[in-house]
Amino acid sequence: MTTTFYDEIGGEPTIRAIVHRFYEGVATDPLLRPMYPEEDLGPAEERFRLFLVQYWGGPSTYSETRGHPRLRMRHAPYAVTPAAAERWLVHFRAGLDSVDLTDEQDAQFWAYVTHAAQFMVNTMEA
Repeated sequence: MTTTFYDEIGGEPTIRAIVHRFYEGVATDPLLRPMYPEEDLGPAEERFRLFLVQYWGGPSTYSETRGHPRLRMRHAPYAVTPAAAERWLVHFRAGLDSVDLTDEQDAQFWAYVTHAAQFMVNTMEA
């Protein structure tokens, strides 16, 4: 039996906690909040949770319901600046800090999200 990173970190409850804390920060962030057109952040939170669950080796519900992630395409309508990427990482750091990961697990998760944040930048400061 193969153990995935998803299993190692505690599965869906851990990812749910990380993503929930992340969106608590986004909800009051003046730079990031306008990038979420929905008044209720619940659907965005659900999509992000399902994406991370699948990415780390959990159920493939994200792809089954939404298709290929196509992250850059889905974020193309929004000006993702270096400053926005940094703010995104601030809130994601808070999410990671809210759960009990080993130092190695934290480092692996953080390495992925820092790379992802940089990858999503699609415009320089206006």
